[in-house]
Amino acid sequence: MAPRKVMEPDTINENVRKTNYAVRGEIYLRASELQKEGKKIIFTNVGNPHALGQKPLTFPRQVMALCQAPFLMDDPNAGMLFPPDAIARAKSYLAMTSGGVGAYSDSRGLPGVRKEIAEFIQERDGFPSDPELIFLTDGASKGVQQVLNALIRGEKDGVLVPIPQYPLYSASITLLGGTLVPYYLNEESNWGLDVVDLRAQVAAARKKGITVRGLVFINPGNPTGQCLTEQNLRELIELCYTERLVLLADEVYQTNVYQDQRPFVSAKKVLKGMGGIISRELELVSFHTVSKGFLGECGQRGGYLEMTNIHPLIVEELYKVASISLSPNITGQIMLGLMVKPPKRGDYSYQKYITESKEILESLRRRAHIMTDGFNSCKNIVCNFTEGAMYSFPRVMLPPGAIAAAKKEGKAPDAYYCLKLLEATGISTVPGSGFGQKDGSFHMRTTILPSEDEMPAMMAAFKKFNDAFMAEYSNQYVSKL
Repeated sequence: MAPRKVMEPDTINENVRKTNYAVRGEIYLRASELQKEGKKIIFTNVGNPHALGQKPLTFPRQVMALCQAPFLMDDPNAGMLFPPDAIARAKSYLAMTSGGVGAYSDSRGLPGVRKEIAEFIQERDGFPSDPELIFLTDGASKGVQQVLNALIRGEKDGVLVPIPQYPLYSASITLLGGTLVPYYLNEESNWGLDVVDLRAQVAAARKKGITVRGLVFINPGNPTGQCLTEQNLRELIELCYTERLVLLADEVYQTNVYQDQRPFVSAKKVLKGMGGIISRELELVSFHTVSKGFLGECGQRGGYLEMTNIHPLIVEELYKVASISLSPNITGQIMLGLMVKPPKRGDYSYQKYITESKEILESLRRRAHIMTDGFNSCKNIVCNFTEGAMYSFPRVMLPPGAIAAAKKEGKAPDAYYCLKLLEATGISTVPGSGFGQKDGSFHMRTTILPSEDEMPAMMAAFKKFNDAFMAEYSNQYVSKL
């Protein structure tokens, strides 16, 4: 008999086995299988703009090409291929490194890029930002994990997370052995915050012996697409201050806003604008990335976190942990610099950059309307308008026959629905159960990223499937009565 392996399913870290990440779960894996079999798949399960046809902005990629291959700048014809401002920016970034993009940087990231980010934050918010309190990371996800790692000490430590939530949070909290404390967004009020419920959740968790240490919010929301008001943010800040919680501000979709009534406002701007002791004491960590917005550079893995009112010794501890990985990737850092410091008026590349970025955002706004209207035209589907971010999160009112069929196959009802949708149409979505939802309700998440030209046909295919599905399973239920 062969000896057992050291890593058997029942001997690995239990937290790994408990962890789920629905965005690339069962539906995605089945979609990948179908794609290998030759079926056309529309991957709307993840916010991955370039994979769904969004073209990279020209200026950032020109600068990146020159940073990757600096010898191109020595070519006598370089000026015919690259504009002068792209060449100048590439030279400035290469001067910040100790050996180009192939060399390590400081564990916090290149000082010059951190300075550019601090200037961006100060211009955005109207309050100073310290480059020494900005860490560059391999995407915002890595920054979130670093902070949660410092915050969670064991299973009795809890973090408040909105439900529905982006499963990075549930997965990371599980891996770290902590406890997720849910607070529920109100679907009937466009996924609004309920501070009374928030306080009740804190009290309930403490009654169970959980030490609640942090609160996460996502603005604009993922998967819900709502945008928080200044009043919402003020209430969150006051709650965190009175309950002694660290506020984790996931603001990676701050450029993705598709309605004018509720523009993006950062948590730091609201906090500092409140003045008094709360503005000096409330612990805040904010996150941003190049993966979203109109850049959509997911594969570059560029992100940053900014710390506000964090104890200096904790900053040192986070630096120590970041140092274990030696350095965030250099190309991601450069892309961050290009995101926060784009071409300015008068630069050679300014007009093209503005035109390209506006076209992307205006198209996303139109797609948000196409998708929301399409869902709301379907039987048993209700969908709030996508105010921001990159997703729709429609509620699917499944007939009892579909719920019974799902139970028979051992699947969550919304996962059963999403699998049937995938098999029939090639549209790969994520069931709402992967994000959390109120008991008895069912949802799915889909990105608004499929191309604008293809979206009407995609929504027509969805409607045809959905209405047939609802009719079939409603009839099954009626026939059994």
